[in-house]
Amino acid sequence: MTLSNILTPTLLTPGQKLARGTCRHLATHGFACVEELIPAPGLRVDVMALGPKGEIWVIECKSSRTDFQTDRKWQGYLNWCDRFFWAVDTDFPTDLLPSDTGLIIADDYDAELIRMAPEAKLAGARRKSVTQIFARTAAQRLQGLRDPAQMGRLGG
Repeated sequence: MTLSNILTPTLLTPGQKLARGTCRHLATHGFACVEELIPAPGLRVDVMALGPKGEIWVIECKSSRTDFQTDRKWQGYLNWCDRFFWAVDTDFPTDLLPSDTGLIIADDYDAELIRMAPEAKLAGARRKSVTQIFARTAAQRLQGLRDPAQMGRLGG
């Protein structure tokens, strides 16, 4: 996510709009969210959410059938969260989505959790690593908003 996308929401892609609505909804349940987070080289999740009890959710936002069908990485995200969800809009053909994953229906401004994802608790060492990645990414982005000249040096 670039600083310009954070500051200029009118330029958001359809997937980023789904992420925004999803993050707004999760915030009402005490979750902190980071969009476009890289948990490991070669992986970039649309939303990672850290819950009030330390639970870690990954939410992949799919704006179309083609977007879903061309995604070859989503199963690699399962090792980086306690629960995995799809966020889609009301027009998305939800029968395409695996039934053993969570489902969120979202728009630009809000969302609704339709199906809770099954829990697959992270091991302690992985949880610590993911939580540190989450915290560093969030802190670097916050610092980048405060001091945009730092963005290149922070890696955010």
